[in-house]
Amino acid sequence: MIKSIIGALVGREVGRRDGGGGAKGALVGMALTRVATRMGPLGMLLGGGYVAKKALDRRRDRKAGRVPPVI
Repeated sequence: MIKSIIGALVGREVGRRDGGGGAKGALVGMALTRVATRMGPLGMLLGGGYVAKKALDRRRDRKAGRVPPVI
């Protein structure tokens, strides 16, 4: 279940960064969860770390009054 949540969050970040639809983000998130589960705990740690870093960056930007650029 954790791998599904991490995959969804990573896919959402990819979708936001590209500014496109959710289909590309969903496919990338699904592929990354497959790779992460094959890597074992290290892969899940890396995926979770990526999501945590993006959330922390977004929180810092909100507190500073900056809006992240939408490309």
